[in-house]
Amino acid sequence: MAEPDDPQALAHAQTSTHGLWWGARPTPTAVHRYRAVRQTTEALTRGLTPEDQLAQSMPDTSPTKWHLAHSTWFWETFLLVPNLEGYKVFDPRFHYLFNSYYEALGPRQPRPERGLLTRPSLDDVVAYRAHVDEAMARLLAGGAGEFAELLDLGLAHEEQHQELILMDILHLFAQSPLQPSYAPPRPATTSHEPDPLRFVAFEGGLAQIGHTGEAFAFDNESPRHKVWLEPFEIADRLVTNAEWLAFMADGGYRRPELWLAEGWARAQAEGWDAPLYWQERPEPEGGGWSSMTLHGLRPLDPAAPVGHVSFYEAEAYAAWAGARLPTEAEWEHAAQGLPVAGNFTASGRLAPAAAPPGAGPRQMFGDLWEWTRSAYAPYPGFKPAGGAVGEYNGKFMAGQFVLRGGACVTPAGHARASYRNFFYPQQRWMFSGVRLARDVARSADADVTSDFETDVLAGLARPQKAVPPKYFYDAEGSRLFEAITEVAEYYPTRTEIALLQRIAPEIAGLISPGATLVEFGSGASVKTRILLDAAPQVGVYAPIDISRAALDEAAAAIGRDYPKLTVAPLLEDFTRALTLPEAAQGRPVTGFFPGSTIGNFTPQEAEAFLAGARTLLGPGARFLVGIDVVKAEETLVAAYDDALGVTAAFNKNLLVRINRELGADFDLAAFRHRAIWNAADSRVEMHLESLKDQQVRVAGHSFRFRKGETLHTENSCKFTVAGFADLARKAGWTLETSWLSEEPAFAVVSLLA
Repeated sequence: MAEPDDPQALAHAQTSTHGLWWGARPTPTAVHRYRAVRQTTEALTRGLTPEDQLAQSMPDTSPTKWHLAHSTWFWETFLLVPNLEGYKVFDPRFHYLFNSYYEALGPRQPRPERGLLTRPSLDDVVAYRAHVDEAMARLLAGGAGEFAELLDLGLAHEEQHQELILMDILHLFAQSPLQPSYAPPRPATTSHEPDPLRFVAFEGGLAQIGHTGEAFAFDNESPRHKVWLEPFEIADRLVTNAEWLAFMADGGYRRPELWLAEGWARAQAEGWDAPLYWQERPEPEGGGWSSMTLHGLRPLDPAAPVGHVSFYEAEAYAAWAGARLPTEAEWEHAAQGLPVAGNFTASGRLAPAAAPPGAGPRQMFGDLWEWTRSAYAPYPGFKPAGGAVGEYNGKFMAGQFVLRGGACVTPAGHARASYRNFFYPQQRWMFSGVRLARDVARSADADVTSDFETDVLAGLARPQKAVPPKYFYDAEGSRLFEAITEVAEYYPTRTEIALLQRIAPEIAGLISPGATLVEFGSGASVKTRILLDAAPQVGVYAPIDISRAALDEAAAAIGRDYPKLTVAPLLEDFTRALTLPEAAQGRPVTGFFPGSTIGNFTPQEAEAFLAGARTLLGPGARFLVGIDVVKAEETLVAAYDDALGVTAAFNKNLLVRINRELGADFDLAAFRHRAIWNAADSRVEMHLESLKDQQVRVAGHSFRFRKGETLHTENSCKFTVAGFADLARKAGWTLETSWLSEEPAFAVVSLLA
């Protein structure tokens, strides 16, 4: 058999394709983008014989020759015939032979019988590709223009067939007693021992999933929409071969209680006792397991992730492990913000690799497509495109399950966090693996230390290291923040207090008799008292806070000073509170969120919080929110970098807390406080900048900081009233009225549900 091209050359071709399509290099012409993808497809087949490219190993796969012709048929059918004047179809019979599933375009060769197409020859198909490529060059000579969207779809479509070529060839070669290799055999190696499997916690709440931005995505990734996530944990890496062997040794394939009924029936009918392509070596050959790969039959690497398992097998393993598969919304939420980087085809490896050392979610992209427990169904508001091209995804939205992330045979640049792959639950020939997830039981007394460790480790593992600002407020942090409010440069607190004192009678006139006042974050309750003094008709005060000590102190003080007021505290993170205390229910409700704390959220988080607050407060509720207003950069930066260094001490105290509670070894002298005005995002950012290349240990994990690299600790978004009203409107609120202070400007707005 002919040897394939050098994998490194293939990797270079893949990388070039990625750069051309996704803009890593200067923007190429439409013709160059087209040619790069087409040449990559052909590079994948150069080491295959004509006989290799004719055979079809099972009904789910297709011959390589058919892939080459069908991807060409796509360009001819959807771009050339309708749009290129004078175009001559290469062979009218190909319309029947190489249509895949487009019912609107007429009958076609049955999928299970594609391997019977000995004619046209491979040479004819190569000539067909050349004919179409020449015509496409003419069509695109002046740029993509009105064909831009179809060009993007066609390029993505051909990249999907590049992956299918590799998947289908592996299945074909696995049927041969010769067990040939597609790529040169790799030396037998054993990967490093992976870290023990850990779970990364996510708080859940209202999240958004689906494609965002202007870059290409398939129609099934839209529209972007909100989903509610209960708190969950997701594994930091994929399940390994060694872990799967333990499942097998414990009778995993013989225990029906672990399996879904249809999965058990399928496993019994087809005699499953190991993942597809696994072969147990006889004792005379040393025993153990091997696996058929694109590099031929190779000894099983215990540290590499297990692959070629069905949804049914993945579900059974998860049940055995005391976990479950993630939903696709959980997976995408966990992947958002991570770089789309990993072991794709461009690496030249063509096999899944062991997880790299580190903390936080790894292997989210590349190595193996990851099963989710989500059925493949349309997103709310999904509408397929008109015409035959609308059949691309929508017609398959039944009976299949979603996989996420990409694989070692996926072209570089093809995957993204919102990408939805889908297969039937019994299928195993694709490059599919397993990532576990677990539910998190949350209570009012949730283990804050555990949350702290999880959030810090996950944040330090991200490309832009970050820690949520809610962890500023240990005892010393709270003391330092109170000191910040007294420094000359920090205007928000005193400006808001002065504004509230002036407008309190107007606010009181909006509050109904017997109403419940719900405060998001109790704090010292100084501003709350201004409202309570002006509005004695308030019947119930319901502060919400994650700190029991702060909540108890605030509730006790208010109860003591306002004896006629019912105080109903709620111990909860106010971003995920679902139900008001019983004493607060059945009354008119006014929410109160002072301090411009909403500025600490990203716009997406702020919208999600406002939507959650609307649900919590209920129909007809009013919500009073303090917002800091955009002003001169020097005023803003000075407020977060005061001359006395109090804010710097407040920022560095976060490192002190991490050292104390998580056994870390941050050197405070090796970091400096920085406050930056980010005009593009209209926010002041607080960072801790590393003054040298260094390594830090946290909770047993090691993290590197380059000189100049920062730990992002807080955002403080600044608004205009009109801009905030637009944000609130997206979450279901309507601006009722607003009040603005004198310079330095601060605003309080009243929203109606």
